[in-house]
Amino acid sequence: MRLRQGKFERIRTVLDDADADEPLTAREILNLLDEHGEEFDSAHQIATVLGRHAETGEVEVIRDQPYRYRFGDGS
Repeated sequence: MRLRQGKFERIRTVLDDADADEPLTAREILNLLDEHGEEFDSAHQIATVLGRHAETGEVEVIRDQPYRYRFGDGS
């Protein structure tokens, strides 16, 4: 039985597996997650999860239009 990962961990795992070096938009992340069989409701949900982790420094939010997200050194 596989232990269910949290949303942030699922996002991070897929981005690590995809070797996503460039900052990505929430929509691009949602598309990658979909390609890897991870279901999320919307790009807004991705942005919400990553925004929470930006407060702890785990994610950098690049406030261009559209916003882009980059993981900290631990990714």
